[in-house]
Amino acid sequence: MSIYINSRFLTQPITGVQRYAIEISRHLKKINPRINFISPSNIMHDNLASELEVKIVGKMKGHLWEQIELPIFLFKNKFPLLLNLANTAPLIYKNKISTIFDLSFLYNPKWFSYSFFLLYNFMIPRVIKSSIHIFTDSNYIKMEIYKKFNYSLTDITVAYGDASMIFRESTKEKIIDKEKDYILAVGSIDPRKNLKNLIEAFKLINDDVRLIIVGGENKIFKNNNIAKTIKNDRRISFTGYISDDELRIFYMNASVFIYPSFYEGFGIPPLEAQACGCPVIVSNVTSLPEVCRNSVIFCNPNNIIDIAEKIELVINNINLQSELSKKGFKNINRFSWRESAELINTILQLHT
Repeated sequence: MSIYINSRFLTQPITGVQRYAIEISRHLKKINPRINFISPSNIMHDNLASELEVKIVGKMKGHLWEQIELPIFLFKNKFPLLLNLANTAPLIYKNKISTIFDLSFLYNPKWFSYSFFLLYNFMIPRVIKSSIHIFTDSNYIKMEIYKKFNYSLTDITVAYGDASMIFRESTKEKIIDKEKDYILAVGSIDPRKNLKNLIEAFKLINDDVRLIIVGGENKIFKNNNIAKTIKNDRRISFTGYISDDELRIFYMNASVFIYPSFYEGFGIPPLEAQACGCPVIVSNVTSLPEVCRNSVIFCNPNNIIDIAEKIELVINNINLQSELSKKGFKNINRFSWRESAELINTILQLHT
C-alpha cells in the first residue's frame, strides 16, 4: 500500500508545528524514498517542496483543499495510507494517521480568536476519533488525548521534536552592536506564551540588561496589547520574524533564554537555545519538565516575582550560566529528528 503525506504545511508560515512537519518529512524522505508528498498549489517554501518532490493536487487552498480535494484524490488512488503532520486532517478519509501537538484550545479558549476556537473545537476531536493511530510530541499530551477522548494509549505514539541542525552546528559569533547583556525570548505575541508576565517581571529587574523578543504576532490569537508595552520601554526590543541564522546568533549571545509559557505540547525553542549553549529558564508546567528535566531553571509562569527572581539568579551568576550550558548540551542529546522519523516510519509500515 502506498503512503502519502499531507504537505499542506508547506503553504503556511513556519512556527513550531510546521517546523516539526518539515523536519520529520525530510528524514522520512531519506528513510523511505517511496513516500509521496502532496500539497495544494499555494506553496510558500519552494526549496522544501523541491527537496520533498511534492506533487501539486487540485485547485483549492487551505481547509477546502484538505477536506475536499485531498480525500477525493486519495479515493481515486486506491485508498492509500495518509499521514498528517500538522494537527488537521481530512475528516471523511478514514485510512489516516494524524499528529496532534496539543489541546490548548480546550485548556483555555480565551487564548484564541473565537473563529479559531470554533474550528479546532469541531475539528480536532473528529480528527482524533477518525484516525487509526495518533502521533504526538510528548507523554504529557499523550495522556491528555487519552483522558479527554478515551483514545487507546496503545494507539498513541510519542515522537519527540528536536533542535534543527542549524542550531546544533552553531559556533560562537558575536553580535556587532551588542552594547549590553540581554535576555532572550522567542514566541508569537499571544497570551499562551505569557509574554505579558515576562515583561512585567523584566520591569522589576534593575540590572543593566535588555529584553529581546523574537517572533511575530499570530492573527489567530487575541491581541493583548503587548506591542504597545514594548514601545514604551527602550530596554525592550521586538524583532518580528527573523531567519534561523539570525536567531542562532541571538541564542549564542544571550545571557539567558526564557520561555515562560502557560502551555506547551513540546516546546522546541528551549532546545534550540540549549543547542547554542545558552542557559535556559522555562515554566514548570505541562510538557516542559518532561522535555527539559534538570537542565534548566524552572519558574512559575503565574508568578511575576518568581520569574524576575529566576532571571536575576541566572544573569548574576556566571558559574550557573556555565553549568546550565553544559546541562543543556547533555539534554539535547536525548532528542533526534532522525530517530523520531524512524519511529514514525515503523508505525506507518505496520499499517500498510
